Amino acid sequence: MNFRLNKNKRNAMEIIRRLGYAPQRATVTDEISCVRRMGGDYPRFHIYLKEEKDVFNFSIHLDQKKPIYEGSSAHNGEYESDVVREEVARIKSILMED
Repeated sequence: MNFRLNKNKRNAMEIIRRLGYAPQRATVTDEISCVRRMGGDYPRFHIYLKEEKDVFNFSIHLDQKKPIYEGSSAHNGEYESDVVREEVARIKSILMED
């Protein structure tokens, strides 16, 4: 699921920490990959966050389990489920408080 929010003088790392996510790595497309675990390693929410001039672009999904094959990025992910929509609502609620 993709959505955008105005930057409002915030930076990406500040947002990631405020939302309870941990950065994993930067991607070749200048996105920050970050996760928020829901207990153990999986399931976990996975966000790609890209900072642009006035907005942050979010791409979020729920990783249900670890990729099956080593070196593979394929996983059992949910992109439009109720759980993902609830997480998007939580994120927007937190960031709208600013």
